[in-house]
Amino acid sequence: MANTPSAKKAARKIARRTDVNKNRRSRMRTYVRKVEEALAAGNKAAAGAALKDAEPEIMRAAQKGVLHKSTASRKVSRLTQAVAKLGA
Repeated sequence: MANTPSAKKAARKIARRTDVNKNRRSRMRTYVRKVEEALAAGNKAAAGAALKDAEPEIMRAAQKGVLHKSTASRKVSRLTQAVAKLGA
C-alpha cells in the first residue's frame, strides 16, 4: 500500500492509465476481430472495409503506447496480406 502522498498520487494515476489503456486495447481488438471474421466468412469487400477501419486503430494504439510500433506494423502487415490473399 502506498504511504507517501506522492506514492498515493502515483497509484491513482496508474489506475487511470490502466483503464484508458484497457479501453484502447479492447477497441483495437474489436476492429481486428471484425477483419478476421470477414476473412473467415470469405467476404473480400467486408474484409477490405474492416481492414481500412482497423489499420488506424492499430497504429493509434501503438502511438499511445498500448502496443509496440513493430507489433502494430506486423499486425497490419499480416491482416493486409490475408485480405490480399483472399482476393487472389
